Amino acid sequence: MASSEAIAYTVVAPDPSSDGIELSTQDLRNNLQRGSDEVKLETLRRIIVSTLNGSPQPNLLMPIIQYVLPSRNKQLKKMLHFYWEVCPKLDEKGNLKQEMILVCNAIRNDLQHPNEYIRGSTLRFLQKVKEPELLEPLIPTIRQCLEHRHSYVRKNAVFCVYSIYQQNENLIVDAPELMETFLAAEADTTCKRNAFVLLCHTAPERAVQYFLGLGDQVASQDELMQLAIIELIRKDCRGESPNRARYIRAVSELLAAPSHSVKYEAATTLTTLTQNAVAVKATASALIELIVRESDNNVKLIVLDRLDGLRTKHDHAIDPLVMDLLRVLSSPDMDVRRKALRIALEMVSSRNIEEVVLLLKKELMKTVDSSQSQDKNLEYRQLLIQSIHTCAIKFSEVASNVVHVLMEFLGDSNNPSAVDVIAFVREVVEKFPNLRSSIVDKLLRTFTEIKSGKVFRGALWIVGEYCADIEDIKEAMQQIRKVIGEVPILAAEERLLDSPSAEGDSAADGADEASSSSALGGAKPAASSAANRVRADGTYATETAFSSEANQAARLDAVKNASKPPLRSLLLLGDFYTGTVLASTLTKLVLRFAELSSDAAAKNSLRAESMLIMTSIVRVGQSKFSASPIDEDSTERIMACVETLASSIQEAEPESKEAKQVFLHDTKAAYTKMVEHEQEKAAEKLAKETKVVKVQPDDLLSFRQFSKKAADDAAEEYERELTQATGAAEAAKDDFISKLARVVQLTGFSDPVYAEAYVNVHQFDILLDVLVVNQTAETLQNLSIEFATLGDLKLVERPSNYTLAPYSYQSIKATIKVSSTETGVIFGNIIYEGAAGTGTQSAGDAKCVVLNDIHIDIMDYIAPAYCNEAQFRAMWTEFEWENKVNVNTAITDLREYLAHIMKSTNMSCLTPEASLAGECGFLSANMYARSLFGEDALANLSIELLPDGKTIQGHVRIRSKTQGIALSLGDKITLAQKAVQE
Repeated sequence: MASSEAIAYTVVAPDPSSDGIELSTQDLRNNLQRGSDEVKLETLRRIIVSTLNGSPQPNLLMPIIQYVLPSRNKQLKKMLHFYWEVCPKLDEKGNLKQEMILVCNAIRNDLQHPNEYIRGSTLRFLQKVKEPELLEPLIPTIRQCLEHRHSYVRKNAVFCVYSIYQQNENLIVDAPELMETFLAAEADTTCKRNAFVLLCHTAPERAVQYFLGLGDQVASQDELMQLAIIELIRKDCRGESPNRARYIRAVSELLAAPSHSVKYEAATTLTTLTQNAVAVKATASALIELIVRESDNNVKLIVLDRLDGLRTKHDHAIDPLVMDLLRVLSSPDMDVRRKALRIALEMVSSRNIEEVVLLLKKELMKTVDSSQSQDKNLEYRQLLIQSIHTCAIKFSEVASNVVHVLMEFLGDSNNPSAVDVIAFVREVVEKFPNLRSSIVDKLLRTFTEIKSGKVFRGALWIVGEYCADIEDIKEAMQQIRKVIGEVPILAAEERLLDSPSAEGDSAADGADEASSSSALGGAKPAASSAANRVRADGTYATETAFSSEANQAARLDAVKNASKPPLRSLLLLGDFYTGTVLASTLTKLVLRFAELSSDAAAKNSLRAESMLIMTSIVRVGQSKFSASPIDEDSTERIMACVETLASSIQEAEPESKEAKQVFLHDTKAAYTKMVEHEQEKAAEKLAKETKVVKVQPDDLLSFRQFSKKAADDAAEEYERELTQATGAAEAAKDDFISKLARVVQLTGFSDPVYAEAYVNVHQFDILLDVLVVNQTAETLQNLSIEFATLGDLKLVERPSNYTLAPYSYQSIKATIKVSSTETGVIFGNIIYEGAAGTGTQSAGDAKCVVLNDIHIDIMDYIAPAYCNEAQFRAMWTEFEWENKVNVNTAITDLREYLAHIMKSTNMSCLTPEASLAGECGFLSANMYARSLFGEDALANLSIELLPDGKTIQGHVRIRSKTQGIALSLGDKITLAQKAVQE
């Protein structure tokens, strides 16, 4: 039996109705002797719990045999099985207690009971018994149960034989032969499977012969039998098996099994038997079919991970199946869709790119009129746009086909989707010069449909950089006029405010008054129209100054709410950042037009119009028509553009040449450099993923003829996964020095009990190995450690009680579950009693030693991660918890401080190296990390070097979705700064 299948004793929870009242041994004896079946059941439960907690009741063994064992109550029999499982069966010399002979006789009677369920339950209980003296008299009866008419008894008898043979082989020496005979005559599928499992673990050669005897009947076997056959094949193929070809054929047949479990196990096994391309492709097809048909999203994600591993190991072998994989997009779960698309994009090649893009375009069109929830629909649309973006950049032949389709979504009300589209268009225009003219033309025609300021900024930047001829510049100016409306903006808005329609709409109280006001022309402002008004009852109503002000405000609101061109609406709503981008675009267009055209009048006209638009933006931002006043930075940038255009009249001036260089060349060069940096980063990531060192140069040579049958490359995959899950591999890597670094002292050296703990963090578990040393000359009884936690930590089980001899030690283990990335604290105490009857002062008295706190390091759960700028900004806006840490350090180099913070917090720097290059007095960088629980942590470092050259000042702003991770990272940075100072 594998170590992973080791039997665990059953734990019976205490009854909450007992209220923690402990009964004496005499009370328990009386309950067993005189109580009803219900009282006996409750008493037996108390005894079992007491035994499990380290306080056995040896004096109650005989009363239980006398008063409980003869009972025919089924619940009592079941509870008795639990008791026999945990009670001490051996005396001080290690021999079986005499009372257990009576127990053995009762068990034999239960094995011969006419009720098959009592027999089966007893056989299941015997699987947990290890004492050979107790089992030996029962062997003949157990063998008889193999021939019982009921399958429930037979299947439990098989596993009972299995457990006995594993623990004490000499008790049933002929177990393999017995099971082989049993298999030949058995008809029940579960019994056959159990017997086959026994042969697989005890006599594999007999199991192989039985498998070969099945012939072509493997596909028609029961699901459990098929899984057992797959397990046998995996074990037998560790070495060079002569039946490998037969195994491959059988596993290939099981790929078509109706059971999802069998299909998955067969798929994972086939790739360990052969690396043939046909087998790999068949495995991938089976996994994809399983993903499509399985309803559980968790299973879908697990199988997708398996498929991704197969794709990584066998590069391009499963690429033709990309269209089959895209069937997974029919799943409504976004995590499944996202992972499937990520894998599919890695499988795309020049052979299938056309089909993939066509399918993605169809899916994109479905999102327009889909009946799904709006949020999921928009998120799915954004995911599809990003996927098409990736395909078009990797394969230029499809860029021209998809770019115009995606540009239809520039006017999408879903801001993230439209932003992704404009980012895609910007990258395509940069990378594919032959598409620039058509894309710019299409972009200009969609200007009037754009609603988002961020999309407008991207579109204006593209127009400013890539309108390369006179006709394009004229068309761009024409479209800008359409989306900004009449200029000057302020004069037009004031004229609208004073117009008759505005007065009539806002000042009239009823339909008749509105029509009469409109008929009279309403040329005068409402404030000067103070005519008496007639109420419905014939009385006069006079207009006061307050009503005049209210009418004025109402007219202003009416003007603000009136329908306006899209870019004008954004400016009036206070989006002056878009106004600065418009000013920069106009400047580029004017400067480029001046280089291309020789018509002085046209150049002056275009320059004057552009300057009018810019000054108009500034003026309206300072007026009451703007939802918020224009900020100083936007004003400064717009006026800088105005000054640039004004100085461009004298082209010979050096300032004019520098301005042209900045506007016409440097901005585009900066974007080109950013795109190249992204490509380099993607290439590095790809090279890192694909570069796998199979064998190191100094590894030992392996000669097949001299090696054992268990070779490294033939090791079972599920065994490796089990090792990874349990952390055995990591434990093997840790050397003695690294373990010492994780030892935490819990008590002082002068305390009666010394304790220290080795803290081992493995994924979502914290394993505490506590060494407790008795430093007194007394025997300490009922010694226990009581742990409590602070934060998102949960103690899995309470450590047992122990008895410590003088100057002896005990290792106590505890497991704690972690549910989030927060700095948790584990605290507690050690409670013990002196030995009774020793005559010492502490005899029978409970003592307590308080333990030092164990602080769990958040860095064990945080790893560096990467995201693009748009994702970082979106998360920065979304996350509500922020922690600001002021810089206080002895480091005098800005880059060195950034590296120190990155190392201390396990965060990666998202700011490109080009932006950090050079020497200047300030530095700003974005950092990002992700926890094992999928929690994102963002940080922004803004620091400057003071003129003295020795002091850095600034701050680090940390944002996250939860408060704990923000506070914990802030504490980590503060401690890191103090460590440098010390």
